Amino acid sequence: MTKITVAKGDGIGPEIMDATLRIILAAGADLEIEEITVGESVYLAGNAAGISPESWDVIRRNKVFLKAPITTPQGGGYKSLNVTTRKFLGLYSNVRPCMSLYPFVSTKHPQMDLIIIRENEEDLYAGIEHQQTDEVVQCLKLISRPGCEKIVRYAFEYARQQGRKKVTCFTKDNIMKQTDGLFHRVFDEIAQEYPDIENEHWIIDIGAAKMADTPEAFDVLVMPNLYGDVLSDVAAQIAGSVGLAGSANIGEECAMFEAIHGSAPRRAGQNLANPSGLLQGAIMMLNHIGQTEVAEKVQNAWLKTIEDGTHTYDIFKVDTSKVKVGTSEFADAVIANLGKKPSQLKPVSYAHHTALTLPRYQRREPAVKELVGVDVFVHWNGSDPEALAQMLRKVKAPGVELKMITNRGIKVWPDGFKETFCTDHWRCRFERKSQVAIDKDAIIELLSSCLIEGIDTVKTENLYTFGGKPAFSLGQGQ
Repeated sequence: MTKITVAKGDGIGPEIMDATLRIILAAGADLEIEEITVGESVYLAGNAAGISPESWDVIRRNKVFLKAPITTPQGGGYKSLNVTTRKFLGLYSNVRPCMSLYPFVSTKHPQMDLIIIRENEEDLYAGIEHQQTDEVVQCLKLISRPGCEKIVRYAFEYARQQGRKKVTCFTKDNIMKQTDGLFHRVFDEIAQEYPDIENEHWIIDIGAAKMADTPEAFDVLVMPNLYGDVLSDVAAQIAGSVGLAGSANIGEECAMFEAIHGSAPRRAGQNLANPSGLLQGAIMMLNHIGQTEVAEKVQNAWLKTIEDGTHTYDIFKVDTSKVKVGTSEFADAVIANLGKKPSQLKPVSYAHHTALTLPRYQRREPAVKELVGVDVFVHWNGSDPEALAQMLRKVKAPGVELKMITNRGIKVWPDGFKETFCTDHWRCRFERKSQVAIDKDAIIELLSSCLIEGIDTVKTENLYTFGGKPAFSLGQGQ
């Protein structure tokens, strides 16, 4: 018996969780269930995290968490519990299968059968944002080598376990050469360790267009957090419905399973909601804890139910469906089909599934790191970059000189264009005058001199080389 943590959530959550648990227990799932309360009621009781310390203890003790959708109140500084849970528990891999159920669920892509594996902890979801001037706010995009290595290796191992033939990486490294560039480089490195699996890389924009148009061209997709969040919902929708999709959030110690849709409070308490998304998450959970026979039985019964035309309102179509049912009745139909298999949809077999065992990240020897300059970000309400450059030339610091000014990443000095629109947020790049490394005392003197000259500095970013290679971006147009 496996002890799991269950949260019934908000909105339609309690209804679809009850239906899901009823199905998997009827199929023979050997579970001990420990229920916790998270979400809206906890938020509104004054807990900005939406979860109590005692509930965290339960989740960490049981290691396996089946969660229904929750409602995060608007405003008030409430943090997304989904994002918090993924980060606190180290759930670095988000796995979302997206498969067509044609012709029983309407879709333009009858051959679609892909898996999106999304990095789950970093990228822009670090949530580090600041307002720096009257006109400009920033959000920091953080990509780490450990984060890249773990998710890319997981994608290849998952593909091998599932008998998949190809792994595709999506990034935007033609623009974000440092962050997305790191993700792409790590993908290329790790792909060499899996010669039995085809690998390829696409730029995210054309890759997303190709996926929306011809999803059957892809098998397993791996990508950074934000792209994966957006494209996994797109993929679920074009496969048939976001309401049919579940996801697994996998870490080295804990795992969380859920539907990908929200709590739909307008549908709560009406016995209308489709429990399929959460049921798909529960099936992934059963596979994760080694109860593969039960998982297989439930998935085939669910496919048989869809094939029979027993559909909830969200996927009901007069020409393809036979009977419209509510949440509870849909669960009854799946239970009645336990032990049966679909005849037109492809039945599943999980007999070959074994637990993934991935090596822990091993930190590399650090490269030689050298300080070669600093970007000083300035709040200035002027509009002429040459005037700002004249002010900055009065700034004194040993061993550094002003090399470039950019505005929103575009080089505006020297040799800028008068047509370029400028805000009040300026990046002023100072670089070393010779090949001799500078020290941080020079940066302190530089900032002190800016203060004396009345220049409002709002942020600095040190410029380094690692192993002799510049580790910072050029200005656009530089």
